[in-house]
Amino acid sequence: MDSLTTDVLVVGGGTGGTAAAIQAARRGASVVLVSEFSWLGGMLTSAGVSAPDGNELRSLQTGLWGAFLRSLSARQPGGLDHAWVSFFTYDPGVGAAIFAEWVQALPNLRWITGQTPLAVLREGDRIAGVRFQAFTIHAQITLDGTELGDLLALGDVPHRWGWEFQPAWNEPSAPVQPTPMTEQYPVQAPTWVVVLQDFGEAEAPEIPPPPDYDPTCFEGAWDGYGPEKFLNYGRLPGDRFMINWPHHGNDYGHNLNRLVQSAETRREFTQAARNHAQGFARFIQTELGRRYGLASKTFPAAPRSMGSSAFALHPYYRESRRLRGRSLVTEPEILPLPGGQVAALPVNAQGEPAAIALGNYPNDHHYPGYEFPLHPKSLRWGGRWTGTLFSLPYDCLVPETVEGFLVCEKNISVSHIANGATRLQPVVLGLGQAAGMAAALCIERGCSPHNLPVRELQEALLTDPTAPAAVVPLFNLPPDHPDWLHWQRHYLDHPDQYPADGNVPGRSPVVGAEPRSPQSSLPDSSAVRGLIHPVAPQSYTLMLTEGAIACLRPAQAPRGTPSAAVSLTLVTLDADIDAQLRQLQTPQWASLSGKVNCSGGWFLAENVTLLTSFPDQFEESP
Repeated sequence: MDSLTTDVLVVGGGTGGTAAAIQAARRGASVVLVSEFSWLGGMLTSAGVSAPDGNELRSLQTGLWGAFLRSLSARQPGGLDHAWVSFFTYDPGVGAAIFAEWVQALPNLRWITGQTPLAVLREGDRIAGVRFQAFTIHAQITLDGTELGDLLALGDVPHRWGWEFQPAWNEPSAPVQPTPMTEQYPVQAPTWVVVLQDFGEAEAPEIPPPPDYDPTCFEGAWDGYGPEKFLNYGRLPGDRFMINWPHHGNDYGHNLNRLVQSAETRREFTQAARNHAQGFARFIQTELGRRYGLASKTFPAAPRSMGSSAFALHPYYRESRRLRGRSLVTEPEILPLPGGQVAALPVNAQGEPAAIALGNYPNDHHYPGYEFPLHPKSLRWGGRWTGTLFSLPYDCLVPETVEGFLVCEKNISVSHIANGATRLQPVVLGLGQAAGMAAALCIERGCSPHNLPVRELQEALLTDPTAPAAVVPLFNLPPDHPDWLHWQRHYLDHPDQYPADGNVPGRSPVVGAEPRSPQSSLPDSSAVRGLIHPVAPQSYTLMLTEGAIACLRPAQAPRGTPSAAVSLTLVTLDADIDAQLRQLQTPQWASLSGKVNCSGGWFLAENVTLLTSFPDQFEESP
């Protein structure tokens, strides 16, 4: 059996593993990345969830996440704003190509595909490498980037699986004791994503029923939404639809413990999940007609694709085995401070600010057939709902005692409840980037991850020459602001001054600045004039003349608005525009540039100039 030696070994080519390998190599370490599949990127690509959630605000588009968005914007024909579940939807193959090119540009990064770990090499309390089917790799630092934390089990690294109840850590959303739901679902349900195609007036090939097909389990899937809104949830470019639907859809959670019992039981589970997704696709076609069928040329061929490239290469796993780390992220650590909009910055045992990645997802759990309410973690911002800000500590990547080892996926040291906010693609990209940087710094310093100074890691992330990453979350300081680095360092030096509302004090909006979001370079961005109505705090509509937006229907325009108009919800991801809109007390004419989203019925504003006079081209209603 061949034997390789490297500075850093990353096992798993998912979202976090890919980010970790790229960052470690960019820092100069010799890296081997071993992936099971031919696509890198995991949730963002091979699992088919090409509609990322969270970290959508401009100020959070930093590091490898921001770089990925910019690359997508430059490559994806038709732009990114197609669905109503996300501001960024794209062909998963485009995302996979970006990651592959980033990896292939690094001569010190070797990528090996088609291998899964069989055993972890241990020397006392130190992880020394991993044995695969065809070779063994010895490494100074090994990173677990597998979808289900497989190295934790193989290496006897202490970890968790499943629920913790309220007495454990006083998490407000945790059940007090076991319930039928917690017994049925030890972890969140995964989803096998399938992509459908609108064949228009042509007839799509029939989707065959899977074994044991039961259409009754999908009945009512789009009740309360309607077929059009259901499909537009995950609309992709090219009249395709990402099907990742939680309501009587393709979430699958039957006997979830099979995922961690043995290789054979995992295969049984994944085949059943794949069949369930095929059944849902069959149900959609049966109910909505042969206009809709399996999309072609979406994913590469795989053993369980059954000849169809419409199915993702593997399930979208929402939860993994979870490390028992030097610190544990629980729900209180991601919830906002009392009266605030941000969680407190995490600190380590030495009292130092320990933040190395950030997020804002509101928290979300999937248990088919159950509603599971969670403690509120949302706010209105930019004309829409988003999540409050939080950051994650370095020590959630580091085992309690095991040396030479880091985690970089959904397998961080986090509670079952808090995992619902930390599991999302942008957060995991940030965690992977931090883990990769930490591994490379350990190689440089000749130290273990336990002894790496966290401030050195933070400084390396903030000043990375290719993809500088924020570690302190702020609403009103985008990464291209000239004072961005100053304020990141300031709050690390003075954590007691970190603002509870998440806004750098005294920063005035830059009115009339050039649009700067990833969307702004798209050829289909629109320049329009219209009437902005502040409907309620952080709720705005934009009235445009009928026909200006072909996909929208005429609105019931209030008196004083155009005689024939269409109405859109007005939203923004930009803090300066958010500040402009919050100042509006009465309807105001404006010139805007941005992107129309027909699925969500919104206009995403990238630039807003308020007008002092009524535009001549509009007729006023009588």
